[in-house]
Amino acid sequence: MITWHLKKWLEKPVVRFLLNTLIYFAIMLVLFYLYDYSGINQAKFIYNDF
Repeated sequence: MITWHLKKWLEKPVVRFLLNTLIYFAIMLVLFYLYDYSGINQAKFIYNDF
């Protein structure tokens, strides 16, 4: 019974849009964190002095 209600709720366009937005936002946050963690903007980057 609960899964039917959950399925019905997830079929609403507004709910789908909000969930997709949250998922893509989380992916972007992870990618920005990994880019910052890689240290490309620090002095050890080989092309920094050219």
